[in-house]
Amino acid sequence: MSITDENTAQAATDAPDSGPVVVEPGAFLTLHYRLSGPTGDIINTFAGKPATLSLGNGELSPAVEQRLIGLPEGTRTAFDIPAGEAFGERNPEMQQWVARSLLAELGDPDEQYQPGDVVQFPTPDGLSQYAGAVQKVEEARVLFDFNHPLAGQPVVFEVQLIGVL
Repeated sequence: MSITDENTAQAATDAPDSGPVVVEPGAFLTLHYRLSGPTGDIINTFAGKPATLSLGNGELSPAVEQRLIGLPEGTRTAFDIPAGEAFGERNPEMQQWVARSLLAELGDPDEQYQPGDVVQFPTPDGLSQYAGAVQKVEEARVLFDFNHPLAGQPVVFEVQLIGVL
């Protein structure tokens, strides 16, 4: 064995155990998670298929993503996130009246809206959707709340990290 081979062999045996993979910015994750507020779960993947997502793409709020950074693969934990931090404060300007004529144009003209219903609206480019929750129904218009359901509320974020790439 040459000196170079001996040094390489020694370096390999001296290398520290890399340990579990940890979440870093931009990581791809497979995980189960639950987001809940004072009235219960908003999202819960624990009973079904795990979610797969990429950090930094807006799939989770920045406050939620920040809590994942540094966690090792295999971790199951929960975080209490203060009101307004996870999804911002409630914005009264995000409550808007929508004419029934526009609703008929976008969907079923015979739809009977009820407070609490969640309706999907197309984005202006037509490539995505956003949701609004019915707050009040009048003959010619419907009041929708386009705030995130957990905006302005304390949030519990529970996570089980299955895989980190």
